[in-house]
Amino acid sequence: MAELTFGQYLRSLRERQRMSMREVEKVSGVSNAYISQIETGEKPTPRPEILKKLAPAYKVTARELFMRAGYLDEREVTASEDERIEAAFQYVLSDPDYKLGTRIRGETLSIEAKRGIVIVYETLTGKKLLTI
Repeated sequence: MAELTFGQYLRSLRERQRMSMREVEKVSGVSNAYISQIETGEKPTPRPEILKKLAPAYKVTARELFMRAGYLDEREVTASEDERIEAAFQYVLSDPDYKLGTRIRGETLSIEAKRGIVIVYETLTGKKLLTI
C-alpha cells in the first residue's frame, strides 16, 4: 500500500474525527478552503505555524504533524523511550479534560505502568502521544 500524501493524511485524520472542513476551521482558525486545497494537493504542505493551529482540531500533537510534513526527522529526536513515556504520562496528568484514573497515591509507578496509562489515554481520546 502506497504511503499517503500529507493532504491525504490530513483528510484521514479529519474523517477519523468525523469532522467537516468547516468544523476544523472553527477549531483551528484555518480557512476551510485552504484545508480543502491542502487535502487535494492543490497547495503544498503548510508552514509549521499552520500545523500548530491544525493539531488540536485533528487531536494529534503538533510534533506528529511536523514529522508527517517532513519538518522533523526521527533521527533528530534525542529523548530516550523512557523519557518519551514520562513526558507523555505528564501530559496525561495535566490534561484538564481527562481525569479518569489519574490520581496517583503513595507509591511511584513503574515505566510500564505509565506506558499503560498513556495507551489507555490515547485509546480514549484519539490523541497520539507515543506513536507516530
